[in-house]
Amino acid sequence: MPKTNYQILTDKHLQQISKSETFPTLLLHCCCAPCASYCLEYLKKYFKVTVFFYNPNIFPFEEYEKRRLELIRLIQVMPLNQKIKFLESEHLSDDFYCSVKGYEDAAEGGERCKQCFLLRLEKTAQIAKQHGFDYFCSSLSISPLKDEQLLNQIGLKNEKHTGVKWLPNDFKKKGGHLRSIALSKQYGLYRQNYCGCVFSKGKDKQE
Repeated sequence: MPKTNYQILTDKHLQQISKSETFPTLLLHCCCAPCASYCLEYLKKYFKVTVFFYNPNIFPFEEYEKRRLELIRLIQVMPLNQKIKFLESEHLSDDFYCSVKGYEDAAEGGERCKQCFLLRLEKTAQIAKQHGFDYFCSSLSISPLKDEQLLNQIGLKNEKHTGVKWLPNDFKKKGGHLRSIALSKQYGLYRQNYCGCVFSKGKDKQE
């Protein structure tokens, strides 16, 4: 089965949005500052963006705090055409461990990661609906290690459940991943060398 080019779908959405006189609201789930950097630079032209930090998978808590604070710092120092809002959920690690129970030994990028994506994107969609956002999406697809087909399928499923539009995306396209590396260097961002959970620690390449 051929893969969907989600960047083409992104372009179609943004083309329609650019014709509007007002900016729709977007809840952007972010896992870290490096991944958020390009996404914010790219999306600021089309949306009123709120960054949502919900990552109960991140281990240990000190790492979670480091990524959270670095993301806040990026929002403060990056020159943007708007004030980016920051929203976070509690670091409820039990939510993550319950969601991946039985998949602890799964291969990196496999079923355990799928359950983690399901958890975080479902929460993002719920918060987007609760706060009346027009769109929601995630910065996760900017990583070459993440399956953008799966992420978009989960996002579209949650769109049906909540009624909030999912912005189709593959942020690594158009040089997005390379741009995120450049922005990370420009702003001196901390770039982690594992996805986040205790199972991925020591297994990933740099995100």
